[in-house]
Amino acid sequence: MSDRRSRPLLDGLYAVTPDTPDSGWLLPRVAAVLAGGARLVQYRSKSGDGSLRREQAAAIQALCRAHGALFIVNDDVELAGWLGADGVHVGQGDVSVARARRRLGPAAIVGATCHDRLRLAQDAAADGADYVAFGAVFASPTKPDTVSAPLSLFADPARPALPAAAIGGICAANAGPVWRAGADMLAVIGGLFDAADPAAAARAIVAARGAATPCRPEKTA
Repeated sequence: MSDRRSRPLLDGLYAVTPDTPDSGWLLPRVAAVLAGGARLVQYRSKSGDGSLRREQAAAIQALCRAHGALFIVNDDVELAGWLGADGVHVGQGDVSVARARRRLGPAAIVGATCHDRLRLAQDAAADGADYVAFGAVFASPTKPDTVSAPLSLFADPARPALPAAAIGGICAANAGPVWRAGADMLAVIGGLFDAADPAAAARAIVAARGAATPCRPEKTA
């Protein structure tokens, strides 16, 4: 299990990159959401092009370092280890939390997807996870078939004493109630990267702890 006494602060806006081969489109948007206040960035790509994945991940890691933000790799423990990333996020169908911990060592951050199930969060905590993620808290265009996760999970007394991220359909207009429900991190994809002004979207989500109105996501050009 990791030594959480030395853990960096897992809190705030958590940008998750869309899966795209277009680095010229992606990287300026990553820079913009970091400038807007993202404290963590997760590189998420299912591309079979290993060279592209390494290139994109290394460039995003450099942007994170320049902004003092944490860099997390989705699923790919080997890529995270090769880069010396701050950590990895694993899903239920990916490598286990325990195996990721063994591969990356005690200093790495390991996060786990827990969908809508407290038992998965409890198991992840027992295996050495540093944070858990619940979602989708709203309908998500990225994963339309994902199970719905109630906001009550974040205040449930059975939730492990770990930072918790909310994911799924979050944007500036609906972020307020998610913050107020007790989420430590808001993991956002389209609400940032599909926005006309990603930096402004990031700032609005960070500032959204006092507002909540129905979300009307912007369309990708």
